[in-house]
Amino acid sequence: MVVLVGDARPRGMADVERLARVRYVRESELADALPGADVLFVWDFLSEALAGAWPRAGGPGWVHIASAGVDRLLFPGLVEGDAVVTNSRGIFDEPIAEYVLGLVLTFAKDLHTTVRLQGERRWRHRETERVTGARALVIGTGPIGRAIGRRLSAAGLAVSGAGRTARDADPDFGTVHPVERLDEALGRAHYVVLAAPLTAQTRHMIDSAALGRMRPSARLINVGRGALVAEADLVGALQAGRIAGAALDVFEDEPLPESSPLWDMPNVVVSPHMSGDVIGWRDELVRMFAGNLDRYLSGRPLRNVVDKRLGYVGSQRAPADQRG
Repeated sequence: MVVLVGDARPRGMADVERLARVRYVRESELADALPGADVLFVWDFLSEALAGAWPRAGGPGWVHIASAGVDRLLFPGLVEGDAVVTNSRGIFDEPIAEYVLGLVLTFAKDLHTTVRLQGERRWRHRETERVTGARALVIGTGPIGRAIGRRLSAAGLAVSGAGRTARDADPDFGTVHPVERLDEALGRAHYVVLAAPLTAQTRHMIDSAALGRMRPSARLINVGRGALVAEADLVGALQAGRIAGAALDVFEDEPLPESSPLWDMPNVVVSPHMSGDVIGWRDELVRMFAGNLDRYLSGRPLRNVVDKRLGYVGSQRAPADQRG
């Protein structure tokens, strides 16, 4: 087994090391380590080195990533090959949903302004907004989007979703709008929450045209992928007052460059890609992988198998020649 690490190795790997011969590598060593490996655990889930290091022949039959997003794995060599891909779905759902609810409350109750004014020792009374009855559109109807929908509904918001397939009477969203027909849904929402995967179809889905359809009082919250938003278009919309604010946990370039105007906008909340990272999350990631490794070695169906061409997640039995 190969484990791709960044600055630090994962802790709590004793159970994994009892089940397999483990080699920890950095990006510069990855290409040499992959041929002949049975399993790849992508611990450094922000790395983009795998596409360039993937062997033309041979290589791991199973690739697991320590994140919910798999866009960095969906390069042609891996998509078109036989390797099974799994992700860490389930660990981040509720923490991200809690984070989004916190951001909605921050905007509605103007908490970010309160903190700023406190730092300036300024006493300035304001009136705030209700969240009860406000309309939220969650773009992305996977597990994270659904957790967000449930959490916002419980707080009194009227929630709808947007995804690949239109439907009514959805248990978490009520109405799900097709992504290709977002115009009316964007125009009705007070909060637009991005929780979609990054694909060729969703890249820059929130551009100047989409922002122009939103209400001037609307806020955009992105906990999906930075490239879902055309960042320059968003900056322009915020500066022109075409939308009321944005809370961004992900960006096209991370860390967000110091030169970005987003840092200094009073109607923008910037956080460093941390919406799903609660105390103990790294240990949970290792436990999930260890459990899946046990399933892999015993020939049972793997959990969180990703349809590499569509991004769907299900379960799949590892082929006999891939069980190590």
